[in-house]
Amino acid sequence: MTIEAGQAIPQATIQIKTDDGVDAHDTLEYFGAGRTILFALPGAFTATCSAKHLPEFVAKAEELQATGVDRIACLAVNDAHVMKAWGDIHGAPGKIDMLADPHAEFARALGVAVHMGPILGERATRCAMIIDNGVLTSIMMEEVGAYEVSSPTYVMTQL
Repeated sequence: MTIEAGQAIPQATIQIKTDDGVDAHDTLEYFGAGRTILFALPGAFTATCSAKHLPEFVAKAEELQATGVDRIACLAVNDAHVMKAWGDIHGAPGKIDMLADPHAEFARALGVAVHMGPILGERATRCAMIIDNGVLTSIMMEEVGAYEVSSPTYVMTQL
């Protein structure tokens, strides 16, 4: 079952690669304070994710933060090394936290894990969420193959 507005973010472990290694973060702590925009996508280096989703959030990061957003995070079922490399290519450092969910633990806990066939396997479906102090206030789920309501432009209308 997909998480709904008013529900607390579930507990899971996510990873972020830094210059010093891979750090594990508890989602209750990471999302516990402040306002976060979390956007999830099927995978690093995939077509729409690389051509539109991540680059548009990087481009709109300052505009989003000006509305009172404390952090913006990108979640994918990839390892932390891949997420960092992909984020670096798109200029994400300092703008977007690249959250790795290598075993789909968090995607499953949120109810956004989907099986995308024999090549991609289990991934996060494309969506965006607004999280205030650990509680989901809004979720925007995309239809399969679509990229509309999880875009930063649309998310801004929901803030």
